[in-house]
Amino acid sequence: MDKFTTLTGVAAPLPIINIDTDMIIPKQYLKTIKRTGLGTALFSEMRYNEDGSENPDFVLNKPAYRQAQVIIAGDNFGCGSSREHAPWALLDFGVRCVISTSFADIFYNNCFKNGILPIVVSPEQLKLLLDDAERGANATLSIDLEAQTIRGPDGGELHFDIDPSRKQILLEGLDDIAGTLKSDPSISAFEGKMAAERPWL
Repeated sequence: MDKFTTLTGVAAPLPIINIDTDMIIPKQYLKTIKRTGLGTALFSEMRYNEDGSENPDFVLNKPAYRQAQVIIAGDNFGCGSSREHAPWALLDFGVRCVISTSFADIFYNNCFKNGILPIVVSPEQLKLLLDDAERGANATLSIDLEAQTIRGPDGGELHFDIDPSRKQILLEGLDDIAGTLKSDPSISAFEGKMAAERPWL
């Protein structure tokens, strides 16, 4: 998993509440177990018309936001089913950070498992960030995970909170297995001690 330390990229405004995982990646794309190739299907029902052509009104189809790495979203982002394909699709498109006032728990946890930083902000902070994101090509945010700050295009800075253990997972680029292997010396020492003290187990 790629480390997340700092990110400077265009932020796309998506001020829709209750964006569920079926909106992020519709069910017909769930047949694959690969984490790649899903970026083209991200938000497909909003991104494309029935004939397959692009919907020019959807934010990620606008020239300024085609390479967006940050999404500024409405409340309760990622609700609905627990499909891990949702963060896979975001990551494959190029999104490394989603900012909202609230996330569904399973989606929130899946983001950390896939190298995406989900940031929770207050409604007042979200409004400021949406205003920044409306600037098109100038809608660039700089996110510093170590310092836990978001810097806007005018230099204004917001602080965000994050669980220290989850922060460390992203900073080091650790998936669940790699995180467990970090504790291998302690696990091995414990198992050795148990084997010596309780050989009948």
